[in-house]
Amino acid sequence: MDSTFGLCELFMRTQELACFNDALGVFRLLCVCVLVVLFADLGFAQTRGPAPQDDTQVWPEVQITVPLNKRVDLTVNSQLRVGRRVTDFVDERGGMGLAIKAGKYLTLAPSYLHIATQPTPDRKAFENRLSFAATVRLPAFKSFTVTDRNQLERRFRTPTNSTRYRNRLQVERAVKIGGADFRLFVADEVFYDLSVDSWTRNRFAVGVGRSLNKFFSTDVYYMRQNDGRSRPGDIHIIGSVLRVRL
Repeated sequence: MDSTFGLCELFMRTQELACFNDALGVFRLLCVCVLVVLFADLGFAQTRGPAPQDDTQVWPEVQITVPLNKRVDLTVNSQLRVGRRVTDFVDERGGMGLAIKAGKYLTLAPSYLHIATQPTPDRKAFENRLSFAATVRLPAFKSFTVTDRNQLERRFRTPTNSTRYRNRLQVERAVKIGGADFRLFVADEVFYDLSVDSWTRNRFAVGVGRSLNKFFSTDVYYMRQNDGRSRPGDIHIIGSVLRVRL
């Protein structure tokens, strides 16, 4: 009886010791993993530098429009920007606004936009932007349409707020390709930053758009941005806009 009890006690202690050794082994493995991650992060942090001056990005965007009445539309939009040579998310933004038809050729658009950016992997920034735009759309002439948008925006961000004026001139032409209706467009937009009293950015774009049905339309474009102050500032962009009208 005593020998049987002794064997059982010895077996239990052996099992406890085995469990302890297993736990100790797991703990050691975790410590090694933590040290590897810490040293890798320190080494990576030491090699991190400022964002490059140039980049290649992809900008997909979705816009949803809800008519409130015959003269006013509610718009909700969301956009992602994939940068660092199209390898990582660098900008996420979403907001809403109103499009008010103030006349046959004039549309007024107050809006709000929230922006989160990651210009480098170890740096984040946030912005809340209030904008007011006035867009003049001239009558079509020989299948050409000209629009001129003037926009003033107040940017609430860290470390300093700023105010910026933007002007975009766009020319469109309706064409038929393979029996389908398309819009070809070219646009140029300039930015004036009142906080530095200087023209700071230019965006040139060329693209094509098509109305799929009464609810959906889409644009695809190439844009070139030049900006000597932001990093990255000089950017090649492939963009798309999916518009949904409810």
